[in-house]
Amino acid sequence: MAIVSSITNHSPFPNDRGEERLVGPSLLKEEFKLSQQDSLRPKSFDNFLGQSELKKVLAISVKASLKRGEALDHLMLYGPPGLGKTTMALIIAEELGVKARVTSAPALERPRDIVGLLINMQPRELIFVDEIHRLNSISQELLYPAMEDRRLDLTVGKGTSSRMRSIEIPPFTLVGATTKPAALSSPMRDRFGITQRLDFYNDDDLKNIIKRSAKLLNLSISEEASEHLAKRSRGTPRIANRLIRRVRDYAEVHSSSKTIDAHIVSDALYLHRVDQRGLDATDRSYLGLIIDQYQGGPVGLETLAAGLGEDSTTIETVVEPYLMQIGFLKRTSRGRVVTPAAEKHYLLVS
Repeated sequence: MAIVSSITNHSPFPNDRGEERLVGPSLLKEEFKLSQQDSLRPKSFDNFLGQSELKKVLAISVKASLKRGEALDHLMLYGPPGLGKTTMALIIAEELGVKARVTSAPALERPRDIVGLLINMQPRELIFVDEIHRLNSISQELLYPAMEDRRLDLTVGKGTSSRMRSIEIPPFTLVGATTKPAALSSPMRDRFGITQRLDFYNDDDLKNIIKRSAKLLNLSISEEASEHLAKRSRGTPRIANRLIRRVRDYAEVHSSSKTIDAHIVSDALYLHRVDQRGLDATDRSYLGLIIDQYQGGPVGLETLAAGLGEDSTTIETVVEPYLMQIGFLKRTSRGRVVTPAAEKHYLLVS
């Protein structure tokens, strides 16, 4: 499976010690690995836990395309980071029995990058483009005829001697992953035959993912410990797998028990400052500023940004979404307001 990646962005919101956030959904520096080297990635629909409706839809499309002997329709997967968009693309390639070429939009900045990728394809191959919303307009326009009519329209020569040349390319499947589908141009979105969203995972699915990961890591973990980890994983498998690795490290150094229990999980995550709801020091600083300084709000975003020493975009896109998801924060026309549940939790952990 040919894999190319140039992903270099990681969580933009470090904690108060200048480190990357353990509960951030973006990849950490240590996690920039080739996908096929990650043993925790499932390799089939049966091993992919959660997202049951998505799996049903995609399994039907895959079986239908195999029956017809055609390439799968172009597919767009969107949703928050860390939910399994890359994993799903690799699974689809495995189910189709074709090669997957994995890249990201920053690696396709120049037109020749797109041309080289498409010309060297074999029939029915799958191309996965991460962060596809970051493709520039020229690259997107090159893909329009390729996706719709299986051809590349190139300009040969310069000036008055220039001419258009169309190159036929084999049938292929483009799988685009994005956290911002609205950032794609309308013509680009319309050329995807299948568009599916990945949602946050519930605690039961996360618990099963943690058990599977523990088995692959040769760890013995109790039922209660799995539940504790699931509740602190913020609905995101990437965070769940990251936490279980950190708990494994703690257990190897500080515990003589062969089984990871709830006590070990609590001690390990207390050391990493992750509480029972998956909030870290950054989240608690945000809640504390509103509760202690502004009596629960409302307070404006720019005021919070100044108080925390962060830019407003980072707070709005990195910190606030999870707090709103669990009902700890409300955005109103007058500013941010914490809920009674958030105040109760903050008083318990502070």
